[in-house]
Amino acid sequence: MISIIKIISLAFVDAINPCALAVMTIVLITLLTQNPGKRKHVLMGGFAFTSAVFILYFLYGLIMVQFFSNLIPNTGLFSSYVFKGFGLFAVILGILNLKDYFSYQPGGIATEMPMKLRPKMKLIIKRISTTKGAFLTGIIVTLFLLPCTIGPYIIASGELSKLNFLQTIPYLLAYNLIFIIPMIIITLIIYFGLTTVDKVSGWKERNIRKLHLLEGLILTTLGILMITGLI
Repeated sequence: MISIIKIISLAFVDAINPCALAVMTIVLITLLTQNPGKRKHVLMGGFAFTSAVFILYFLYGLIMVQFFSNLIPNTGLFSSYVFKGFGLFAVILGILNLKDYFSYQPGGIATEMPMKLRPKMKLIIKRISTTKGAFLTGIIVTLFLLPCTIGPYIIASGELSKLNFLQTIPYLLAYNLIFIIPMIIITLIIYFGLTTVDKVSGWKERNIRKLHLLEGLILTTLGILMITGLI
């Protein structure tokens, strides 16, 4: 049986990842710059970008689940050790995030986008001018997001590999819906003028260590529970 709490927790950790939030703010800043005064373009562009991320991440999930499904036997002692290994991986990711809280350095290993990738990503995003362009850019940018968001997704995919192909689909859809919720919220509050992109970006920067602390606590706790077999 797959614990829905486990999958939701991992998706939540991915959703509040600082690098995913940072990418969304850059996208919206670009759309606002390219379409001054045209909030509808910002709304459609933000949704197009988010849709591309959802679709690509869903496909990545299907690929990873199938990979683990073929690699790990469904029964036996070996399988038990492998799934405890996913718990250990969660603990390691949690510790790395806790490290970023106590001693923050941008571009942390497995917690944020590597510094060397950021200029390339920004260059691609700044070419966005249309809704179609935002969608295509979203497809490309998912590759830049993977280094900082793939950890929890790997753990979730490994757990879902216990199920057959059709059973994994609702879980993957739910996981990725949770993952993109912050992107949708940011797009909507900017569209309705409830805040500005600069304020959202500033909030992220001011609270980046707290976000890593929250991620670290959730991942470490989840990993320990997985290792001990409590979930």
